[in-house]
Amino acid sequence: MKKAFILLLLLIPLLAFNSYLFIPMDYEQSDHLRSYGIVYKALERGNNVHWLLDYRGGSFIIEEYEKAYKDACKWGVLSYMLDESGKVSILAEVENNYLKDVLLEKAPKIAVYSPKNKEPWDDAVTLALDYADIEYDVVYDREILNGMLNKYEWLHLHHEDFTGQFDRFYLNSYNQKWFQKLYTDNVMLSKEMGYKKYWLMKRDVAIEVSDYIKRGGFLFSMCSATNSIDIALALGKDDNIPAILDGDGFGEIALDYTNTFAFKDFHLNQTRSMNLADINYEPPSKQLWQGLKFELNHFAPRIDVVEAMLTQNHEQFVSEFLGRTTSYNKEKIRNDVIILANSVNDKYAKYIHGNYGDGFFTFLAGHDPEDYVHYVNDPPTDLSFFKHSPGYRLILNNVLFPASKQKKKKT
Repeated sequence: MKKAFILLLLLIPLLAFNSYLFIPMDYEQSDHLRSYGIVYKALERGNNVHWLLDYRGGSFIIEEYEKAYKDACKWGVLSYMLDESGKVSILAEVENNYLKDVLLEKAPKIAVYSPKNKEPWDDAVTLALDYADIEYDVVYDREILNGMLNKYEWLHLHHEDFTGQFDRFYLNSYNQKWFQKLYTDNVMLSKEMGYKKYWLMKRDVAIEVSDYIKRGGFLFSMCSATNSIDIALALGKDDNIPAILDGDGFGEIALDYTNTFAFKDFHLNQTRSMNLADINYEPPSKQLWQGLKFELNHFAPRIDVVEAMLTQNHEQFVSEFLGRTTSYNKEKIRNDVIILANSVNDKYAKYIHGNYGDGFFTFLAGHDPEDYVHYVNDPPTDLSFFKHSPGYRLILNNVLFPASKQKKKKT
């Protein structure tokens, strides 16, 4: 009896060592969004994670049990314990069905580019990160111009206009307190950084971001930050800022598309309307797309691994949502950019991805996946009511993407 008890004590650590946590990501999952946080924290602790592409909605096997299970219980995430044979069985099923097991090895250090005062709008990415309990640092123009991006593997751009036109809100909000504060803060910061014009600071920030991605960084942007950074890169130091903002008129403008991330052959909007250029398309009536969905393109996980990672979901159809940039005119998208999802109209794209130097970028049009029209000063979305959001899953797919060493094949 004593020998049997001693043998049992010896076996307990072995059993714990050979235990893994399985997190399903299909319709059975109780909280899809917080599942990403469980995975991220396991990576932070130095544990590997298997991302099972196209297996039950893109499920995970964490090579750790006790701490990951405690996290899952704390956040209400459905999970199961696997022993060694259970893990081997699932991985064999993935292999035999031509799916893909992607090994995640390191939690990426995350930076969110955002002003300290985000009013009058919030940001879907920070909402997702906060809800999933994923840590990130906030950086802005000063930090980027001082070379701090090299500390991070992953960068998100808040809804910023890198051309220096403040998303053209001056057309109808110039006298609003929030706009005047935004304008004043930018001008003061640019003077502190040694610039005569605040928009020259924004253009330099765009170049710093571009260089960071070329060196191997990962960029995820939404809404107007997606097309505005490309417009800024094409403008260079040419002055397209109206006199009401910088005190002088336009200079000569010659767009150079050679350094843009995703867009080509676009033209600046010279009319007194909100669009920065002809990249963006939105329905002529805000109600026209309400209740409609866009479809995620399907990518074979063994062949197009990166694209499959970025489109993992339990839903193929995602509710449409508007923004300062709502969708992309396909005629303005570079030929080497992958369309991950069309908008409701096949002439336009909603979700795109590409290589840029040694790095990657992903652009998702629209402001908030769970708020069809997010107006100025609307309250932030409470994700506890949208824990199964397929749109927010696209954001969190991008957060985990740099945790793998998977590279896009060069063709």
